[in-house]
Amino acid sequence: MIDTTQNEDPSHRKTTWMRGLHTLIILLLVNLAGTVQAVVAIIQFFWMLFNDDKNQEIARFGRGLGRWFGQASAFVTAGSEDKPFPYTSWPSDKA
Repeated sequence: MIDTTQNEDPSHRKTTWMRGLHTLIILLLVNLAGTVQAVVAIIQFFWMLFNDDKNQEIARFGRGLGRWFGQASAFVTAGSEDKPFPYTSWPSDKA
């Protein structure tokens, strides 16, 4: 068995802990964003019910929110090193 405790790089451990902190923050924001998504979906539903058309700004926000969920998921599962909003700008709603 190889003893790796002597070979551990302290800066690597600090980076891992910082990533864990950022992951925790993003996970909290994901939960908050789920609530925002539900409220926005209800507002959009009633908008469509009473106006016979969707609200374009709500739809645009929803597309951006969907992209943010994807970025957040990729970061927290280590599929990407790129941190999502609020560490970067809000994602575009365009493909």
